[in-house]
Amino acid sequence: MDMEERYGAHNYHPLPVVLHKGKGIYVWDVEGKKYFDFLSSYSAVNQGHCHPKIVKALKDQANVLCLTSRAFYSDALCEYEKFMHDFFGYDRVLPMNTGAEGVETALKLARRWGAVKKRIPNDKIKIICCGGNFHGRTVTVITMSDDPSSYADYGPLTPGFIRIPYNDPKALEKALKEHGKEVCAFIAEPIQGEAGVFVPDEGYLKKCYDLCKKHNVLFIADEVQTGIARTGKMLCSQHDGIRPDIVILGKALGGGVLPVSACLADDDIMLNIKPGEHGSTFGGFPLAAKVAMAALTVVKEEKLVQNAEKMGKLFRTEIKKIKSPFIVEVRGRGLLNAIVTKPIGKKTAWDICLKMRDNGLLAKPTHDDIIRFAPPLCITEAEIKKAVAIIKKTFEEMA
Repeated sequence: MDMEERYGAHNYHPLPVVLHKGKGIYVWDVEGKKYFDFLSSYSAVNQGHCHPKIVKALKDQANVLCLTSRAFYSDALCEYEKFMHDFFGYDRVLPMNTGAEGVETALKLARRWGAVKKRIPNDKIKIICCGGNFHGRTVTVITMSDDPSSYADYGPLTPGFIRIPYNDPKALEKALKEHGKEVCAFIAEPIQGEAGVFVPDEGYLKKCYDLCKKHNVLFIADEVQTGIARTGKMLCSQHDGIRPDIVILGKALGGGVLPVSACLADDDIMLNIKPGEHGSTFGGFPLAAKVAMAALTVVKEEKLVQNAEKMGKLFRTEIKKIKSPFIVEVRGRGLLNAIVTKPIGKKTAWDICLKMRDNGLLAKPTHDDIIRFAPPLCITEAEIKKAVAIIKKTFEEMA
């Protein structure tokens, strides 16, 4: 911790624990203490830490070929591209590395589609986004944010965005009526994770999707955090029965081993970008291709979608039994959950997380008063009950 403070940039405020090892749903610190991991690297470790099948895929490919760039074809990449087509049902995949790169790619795909297919003048193209969003940290992406800690003093920011309230289809309808001819896309998280696991009303996404179709606007689902089984469906948008025009994946696509992201779309959208007009040296590199296929195969073979749905219901049921003056609300879907707290005296959500750490469970606050709980999806019923017992004990000790 002292070395990070001295030599690293001060762009994070970690919980004071130094991790050394991970396996399944557990992590160990440098002193050997074992913890439940209830953050899962912001849902990047859905399959569990150091999953042997994913690690094997990495090792096997690393012994053959690690990187080619996209200057040449790769036998691993073409296999991965077909795998993604078969797995998710979209015509094509555009591979990238980080979630933010995936979002940037989706924005470029949408703008290019708007210019080429909808024939919006380049200087008029607009994208509608939602208040409370978190789509990443690049300059263009933070333009969509209404959180000053994300965008303040990074100007000038990127033009062309209209922000409306989240979970408000009437606001989208109004914006489309006023600007629809110049709007190429609407982007939303099916559940807002960084905003504190804000689950929208049932049918919200379907209403927004239908409005987009009515106004010839693309619907972009940012599934970087909510996708890959986290919420009890392979994609969270499936809860509303919709098929987004563009899906952004990341985090768990790399199985907690590598940064891997992707955009999924059909030909009408994807093929508007020609050679040389977008790319990434590492996007779809052989290690990433093999790891992503292994990561998704593990999700399917181990029935993590079904387990997330079942264990999520159990977790919320048990957490709601805890009586504490700190707890205001319990909310979530699948194994993406949160407790909204209120401070008592000088004790805040941060103090609660420190006490949970002491008791053997790691979680972290977001927006000061909300504690997110998102364990690896391989967690069992017995482990859920042990974790809830730690959380219950912590709130009792905080009283």
